Amino acid sequence: MIRHAVIAVALLTVAATCAAQTKPLVGDPARGQDKTRMCEGCHGLDGYRTAYPVVYSVPRLGGQHPEYLAAALHEYRAGQRSHPSMRAIASSLSDQDIADLAAYYGASPKATASK
Repeated sequence: MIRHAVIAVALLTVAATCAAQTKPLVGDPARGQDKTRMCEGCHGLDGYRTAYPVVYSVPRLGGQHPEYLAAALHEYRAGQRSHPSMRAIASSLSDQDIADLAAYYGASPKATASK
């Protein structure tokens, strides 16, 4: 009986530790604003179109849902999205960087990168 209680306590401790480690990161918009320099080259130009790898209009970031922005950056970093420049940029970002950028752009009015 005591052995079962010890095992149950051990399992609960492990479960609580795992749950504490998987809590979602909270982004800081102020820190996110400090990290936008890498975004401005394309997303900071109104009406900017790029020709590599294909011609397309660069999307606006301001006013996007933070969850969407974070998911997109994680997908670029994991190689699940194919744009070479975005994959390179996202690969340099930590999970906290992504959360901060998403919080900044999500709280911003609909606009381009740093405007």
